[in-house]
Amino acid sequence: MKKLKSSLLNMVLVLTLITIIAGAALAAVNDVTSVQIEKINAENLAKGIKQVMGVDANSNFEYTEDEVEGFTFYKSELGTAVKTTSNGFGGPLEVLVGFDNEGTIMGYTILSHSETPGLGAKAQEWFQKGQKGDIVGKNPGQCNFTVSKDGGDVDAITASTITSRAFLLAVQNAYDKVYNNQDGTTSATQKGGQQ
Repeated sequence: MKKLKSSLLNMVLVLTLITIIAGAALAAVNDVTSVQIEKINAENLAKGIKQVMGVDANSNFEYTEDEVEGFTFYKSELGTAVKTTSNGFGGPLEVLVGFDNEGTIMGYTILSHSETPGLGAKAQEWFQKGQKGDIVGKNPGQCNFTVSKDGGDVDAITASTITSRAFLLAVQNAYDKVYNNQDGTTSATQKGGQQ
């Protein structure tokens, strides 16, 4: 086989060909894996909803799903789980929080974040029941739901005040949307869900 002459045109053609082949390979891998990734994400969300609502992972739990203005609501007879996002130190912080019918926090989970490992990433445990920043059992409408550094009732994660503020803001916004804006949460299209 004859060696190609090293010229700008030949280099551009070879790089273009390599880019097309690599792009096609990535598209094929994405097509193969996207269905499985969607399935795993849906399973994780269903587990998260059960967790934040205090329901046994193996039980049959029915809820309806609403989407309104960037919030997703999962309503059941026990209360409402809300998926919401706030901007933390490293980027978006996606939180799923469960409220009983009176607005008291039943539980929460962090669905995704870009926070600093070892600091902001502690939000998954820091605010759980029995931990230093425990919010479970609190009602954001009946307490000062901000970090103690800002005069609030919740201890911030050590060296991670921005993440703590973002997390508490996400939970407060979810509470406000459910309990202070009832008409907005019922105007969306209902989708049945059962897990």
